[in-house]
Amino acid sequence: MVNQYVYPAQFIKEDNDTFSVYFPDLKGCQTYDDTLEGAVIMAKKALEGFIEVLLEEGEKLPSPSMLKDVSANCEYAMMIVADNVNAPHFVEKILRVPMHLDIAATMAKLDMSRILEDALVKNLSIDPEFLKNSTQLV
Repeated sequence: MVNQYVYPAQFIKEDNDTFSVYFPDLKGCQTYDDTLEGAVIMAKKALEGFIEVLLEEGEKLPSPSMLKDVSANCEYAMMIVADNVNAPHFVEKILRVPMHLDIAATMAKLDMSRILEDALVKNLSIDPEFLKNSTQLV
């Protein structure tokens, strides 16, 4: 399954003849290259990586601005498509636990999903480092 996201990017030619790229809707998402063509390629990579991190952290993505609204303060502006973003895939499970454990876990403000995930990783002998670098197994 391919997830696509489209955001406007601003391209600014710097004094040293490089092109800086900024995504006004995604504060901190920026890149640069020596050529405009290279900056477009780098913009796509930056956008995909930035979105992937936001999704992994459970952040909500902002709505993209209209291109006409961001093109006034730069030499070039274009919509950049980020695809093949590996959004985390979750499934919902219903499980039963004894009531006294549920009460104790709630009082302790434990994250039951995290506890179950950690237990599965341990019992399946999955390397936690592998999980840090991979958002999906299939």
